[in-house]
Amino acid sequence: MTKQRQVSALSGELGLTVTLLLGAGFVFFLIHGVGESRPLLIVGVGLPLAALAGLSAAGLFTVQPNQAVVLVRFGSYVGSVLQSGWWWTNPFNTRRRISLRVRSLNGNTIKVNDHSGNPVEIAAVVVWRVLDTAQATFDVENYEAFVTVQSETAVRHLASAYPYDEYDVKDAISLRGSTDKISEFLRVELGERLKSAGVDVVEARLSHLAYAPEIAGAMLQRQQAAAIVAARQRIVDGAVGMVEMALDRLQNNQVVQLDEERKAAMVSNLLVTLCAEQPMQPVVNTGSIY
Repeated sequence: MTKQRQVSALSGELGLTVTLLLGAGFVFFLIHGVGESRPLLIVGVGLPLAALAGLSAAGLFTVQPNQAVVLVRFGSYVGSVLQSGWWWTNPFNTRRRISLRVRSLNGNTIKVNDHSGNPVEIAAVVVWRVLDTAQATFDVENYEAFVTVQSETAVRHLASAYPYDEYDVKDAISLRGSTDKISEFLRVELGERLKSAGVDVVEARLSHLAYAPEIAGAMLQRQQAAAIVAARQRIVDGAVGMVEMALDRLQNNQVVQLDEERKAAMVSNLLVTLCAEQPMQPVVNTGSIY
């Protein structure tokens, strides 16, 4: 595994000065060689100075903010220039620019089976940046394509490890119900997968999550049924509590004495009234309750 090594190049102003001096020397010997009819002076001194000026100019390069330049000389890694500015280096160094800016990958929507075997459509947004320029350059063929492939692989693995939704187990981790935890799991897994490419994962979140069209209708009915059952359960719990409170207050305040049969009738009427979907029409009894 290649490790990043930061190097400091020479100032670009110094390189420009040396280039101009070599160019001036070439012009000087060229003029004297032509004026004195001495072609050997031009060939022996002027042309080498021109070649050196060209090589010196080829060593000038710039580094923008949040950018790095990887230097390679004859197949050997020299180092990485991380500081922005105008620099001068050996003209035989091959220079490769790598952006250190934060980037965002909007993954494609893919279809995969969740932990329960249900086909779901899922996609993720990954925010990443290059952390080690040497690993990104030499340890993988193409680090941008590597990020894309590994992101899709991690999303597939995550979707198959958890169910889309968990209806039976309370506080269970699911793709829909545990968004923050799922996002953190995805970020950690992607960080491990992309470590070999010198890439740091800043954030990873699901951008799309839905049942596949072939089962979306059935799953929607299941969700609606679960919601109806939960709502009915809450209504019944509230109604039973209200009935208990009513009976206790009637008994404690000695408003009326009810036998067991009358209590059962009162409980039945109250539960029907409180749990009914439509408003009930009361029947007023003006005679004796017996």
